[in-house]
Amino acid sequence: MALWKLHGDGNLRPGAVVAPDERLGWGRTIGLGAQHVVAMFGATFVFPLLMGLNPQLAVMMSGIATLLFLALVRGRVPSYLGSSASFVGVATAIYAAGGNPSHVTGAMLWVGVTLAVVGVVIHVAGSGVIHRWLPPVVTGAVVMLIGFNLAPVVASAYWPRDQWVALITMLVVVVLSVGLRGFAGRIAIFLALITGYVLSWLFDLMFGPVTAPNDAGELVTQPRVDWSGVAAADWFGLPPVTDLATWQLGATTNVVGFHLPTFDLAFALIALPVTIALIAENTGHVKAVAEMTGADLDPVMGRAIGADGAASVLATAVGAGPTTTYAENIGVMAATRVYSSAAYVVAALVAIGFGFSPKFGAIVSATPPGVLGGITVVLYGMIGLLGAKIWKENGVDFGNPLNLVPVSAGIIIGVGNVSLDLGGGFTLGGIALGTIVTVAVYHLARALAPAELKNRHEGAVLIVDRPGAYAEDAGPDSPSPGADQG
Repeated sequence: MALWKLHGDGNLRPGAVVAPDERLGWGRTIGLGAQHVVAMFGATFVFPLLMGLNPQLAVMMSGIATLLFLALVRGRVPSYLGSSASFVGVATAIYAAGGNPSHVTGAMLWVGVTLAVVGVVIHVAGSGVIHRWLPPVVTGAVVMLIGFNLAPVVASAYWPRDQWVALITMLVVVVLSVGLRGFAGRIAIFLALITGYVLSWLFDLMFGPVTAPNDAGELVTQPRVDWSGVAAADWFGLPPVTDLATWQLGATTNVVGFHLPTFDLAFALIALPVTIALIAENTGHVKAVAEMTGADLDPVMGRAIGADGAASVLATAVGAGPTTTYAENIGVMAATRVYSSAAYVVAALVAIGFGFSPKFGAIVSATPPGVLGGITVVLYGMIGLLGAKIWKENGVDFGNPLNLVPVSAGIIIGVGNVSLDLGGGFTLGGIALGTIVTVAVYHLARALAPAELKNRHEGAVLIVDRPGAYAEDAGPDSPSPGADQG
């Protein structure tokens, strides 16, 4: 029995929709698969770079993870699984605490295990359990604090290494994101990375090497683009095996690759809050696919979340970063109206093929720090603002102190990287502590709140811009409740 039914005569007619269990002719399907590769490509190798992991291994494992995901959801949720941005702050915090890549992947593996367990629970109990325990006000806050917690990384690690290249690359990201239409606009970050790479090479030719602080904070003079590692890399072969005894973040002589994870409870607690962000992310993506295809995917919601968890466990077990479903590829489906899971199988196989080229991995690993600075200054802000997007789309009312107060505390803790020393050398950092405060204090506040706060949509009257702006008897021309609240 064929895995996919042929859609009509294999061609895409105007206005036609190709279902997940259908495919076009193999030539067109391969073309669509290549398009999905381009869509996921930039983010899938940028995020491992920012996490101190090997991009060649990450791209390879993204393909394997996608195949596993499609098998577990039986092709009903067409999605590509790439490197997750949510873990960049986790990796940064672990390195700051003295960890190495094996500690990063070890902590992330526990997130995958937790996500898989949550998926099983949701599959058994129903998708409604997500909204009861993690309402939009909570998930939005957690996503926001994870993104904005990364701001100091841009300011201290990337931007100072080459501020002018960073500034120009940032402007290129903005211009391409809003100036390009359709698919090209969706890969603006990838295009900006290529532009910044070429710009750095031209700056080396015109102005010579750049003098900037290295990872240790010492001023050094070095070329922006160093391809010595690219010249030494083979065209074909597996990603390298990492010697963690000689590893150091930012070292040009040792590219992180295959390694076994190391488990540490303190580092695991830093990473576990990201589970909430992944649940929100996966839920949103499944809902988006359901809306586009017209299928009821609530029964498969738990299976999809659990599959992402299982794929993350597999990826981190060999030294790659965890995975998540990609909105970029969902955007490709929306533009083409082709939801065939066959195209994702093609994309996964192409990604696995890239994973067998150390030369490709070396080129990506040689991305100039200034380019990463320009990309991350936009990217990290976008991650944080996805939290605000969750609030907006779900109509969260911050005129109600039940919503306003608990998440305010959690966000400031996360953004400011406030820590709590529990003694014995064990400390809860900003992401972990901020998430715990957001979730726990929200439910505590809800348990203590009077019925009127739980049930009243208006909440408390907050004077923001002028007296009476949110009064119940405001005239028809007055702003609606909560309209001007920041």
